Amino acid sequence: MTENHFAHSRLIWRPANPNATRVDALRRTINWKHGLHLKDFHDLHKYSVEDYTFWKDLWEYLGIIYSVPPQKIVVEGRMKEVPTWFPGARLNYAENLLYRNDDAVAVTCSRETGIIAHYTFRQLRDMVKDVAAALKVNGLEVGDRVAAIATNSIHAVVVCLAAISAGGVYSSTATDMGTQGILDRYRQIQPKFVFAETEVCYAGKTIDLLPKVAEVARDLASKGLKHVILLPSTKMEKEVDLAIDVPRGIMLSKFLASGDGRELTFEQLPFNHPVYILYSSGTSGAPKCMIHAAGGVLMQHKKELALVYDLNVGDTYFQHTTTGWMMWPFMLSGLSCGVRIITYDGSPFYPDVKTFLKFVSDQCVTVFGTSPRFLTEVQGNGIKPSELAPFESLRIVMSTGAILTTPMFEWTQHAFRPDVYLVSGSGGTDICADFVTGVATLPVYAGEIQGKSLGMKMEVFDPTGQNIEHTGQPGELVCTRPHPSLPVGFWGDVDGAKFRSSYYEMYPGIWRQGDFVVVNPKTKGFMILGRSDGVLNPSGVRFGSGEIYSVMEKFSSILDDSLCVGQRRPHDKDERVLLFLKMRPGQKFTSDLCQEIRGAIRSALSARHVPSYIFEISDIPYTVNGKKIEIAVKQIVSGVDVKPSGTVANPESLQLYYKYRNVEAMAASELGTALKAKL
Repeated sequence: MTENHFAHSRLIWRPANPNATRVDALRRTINWKHGLHLKDFHDLHKYSVEDYTFWKDLWEYLGIIYSVPPQKIVVEGRMKEVPTWFPGARLNYAENLLYRNDDAVAVTCSRETGIIAHYTFRQLRDMVKDVAAALKVNGLEVGDRVAAIATNSIHAVVVCLAAISAGGVYSSTATDMGTQGILDRYRQIQPKFVFAETEVCYAGKTIDLLPKVAEVARDLASKGLKHVILLPSTKMEKEVDLAIDVPRGIMLSKFLASGDGRELTFEQLPFNHPVYILYSSGTSGAPKCMIHAAGGVLMQHKKELALVYDLNVGDTYFQHTTTGWMMWPFMLSGLSCGVRIITYDGSPFYPDVKTFLKFVSDQCVTVFGTSPRFLTEVQGNGIKPSELAPFESLRIVMSTGAILTTPMFEWTQHAFRPDVYLVSGSGGTDICADFVTGVATLPVYAGEIQGKSLGMKMEVFDPTGQNIEHTGQPGELVCTRPHPSLPVGFWGDVDGAKFRSSYYEMYPGIWRQGDFVVVNPKTKGFMILGRSDGVLNPSGVRFGSGEIYSVMEKFSSILDDSLCVGQRRPHDKDERVLLFLKMRPGQKFTSDLCQEIRGAIRSALSARHVPSYIFEISDIPYTVNGKKIEIAVKQIVSGVDVKPSGTVANPESLQLYYKYRNVEAMAASELGTALKAKL
């Protein structure tokens, strides 16, 4: 199995000057401060997970802004699994992001229509000041929740920073989330204020959000909601007074006019004061409301942005994201490094993807964050970014949100410029940070995430809790030491029972992330094989869906996407693997294609990896953040009825899979799919 995992882990990039990176400067600084002799990144990481002093070193190196210094680094917390970090310290997350007050551009906002607007650091602070004043006049107190149903725009940035500057806790959902999905989240946290779009444009279509906003407002009116602040139309770029149609609705201009013009101040709060509430996918049930601490988010984000991406004043960071993904607060934290960030509202494929790629180059983007799905779509359409634009400023392409397969590593490395540093990372909404990430001083091997994030003690466990990291065998990704961005808890989970069962049940006292991974013993790079609750296990051989998707990249010109799940119904003795293919327009699903795919999987992996059945499917379910939904499909084909939550972008697609519970009949009835794998 080891050979199969890393057979194609070819060296594709090497740092030109490792000594010039900020992460290496941190290593030298720690050596100087403590009289140590850390030789390289691996020594630095070992120190970072063995001595909590590392987090104080990081606090000082990153220049965290505070009003009161911490008394200690870490003490016992309310839950034994989650300690309290930097007790006694007082700071404000928004103050750290708004430390600049000059006329350089802080935020560039673009819409798919081509409209671009720039806001300086001084303008941004003034806008935050006005919203913060209105929030306070209207009754915002420390700890109150401020929620948004918003596009990725200047309004979302300003509202978030204003709420947090005043001690509020911010939460947001993307505008394409369904009413039920929004209520599943906001009923739990009971926001006092909701900022909402009324009309948006996506992929060239105008979408009226007013009915959805009104329904949300009616439901939340009895749960502490004071105001729904309606944002200007993104289509017409102006306000249309529709507040009368929304319970407790008020237009943004009138809300701002209620402010008293007070100066912008930053509430000084404990390190672990809540700053964001993020949510689990909730694809088959109510989402968990994860409470994230201001200090932990700030330190983890600034650590990654400064030490992995070397972001500094003069750089431009463009993370393509919605406001409902954890990458949105991550993007926002770029301001703490003094860089310009870019918000983009709309589809990257409208009017076409070439226009979007040229935008990346024209805006002199230094770090471009995107998803494997986007890169695969570009590659599948035969587009070569380097032939469209020079990408002169581009230094890093960062991919996250799903598995970046080995073939896509190879393609992306040369797609923009051969010297671009390709970073793949994996963490989660659960910690609002990375567990494994890029390492600017180490080479990149195709298909591998370079290493463990500093301060994160990551290991690979077998089912008995033994560390198998150095064996080259796959297992569970676990974190065996606390870190500052552990969630404070789940909203409403007073005794922490739900929190513990989510992460600490399998290995008591040890965080289990739920990823199925393998480490290359030679390079120490990580390969994510899939979610561990979706691990495929035919005839006792465990492997991840990511291994199958890696092979499917060879067929990207034919396939729009694929979904690989296990099926084990109550009467089945063993699990079987089902592979569903969504064809590109104009491409035919044939028995020859199925045989070619089976041969490719057998050749690249093994006979045991070959799916029992391959079917054509007209749609694949995704979350609103663009992630494939494997677990719900696995449950459906195995006989479990699934009620999709509002986080499923295309819930009707799940209905397509119920008929495959009788997989034998479907294989017999669908021409070209009755050929079972010959192992």
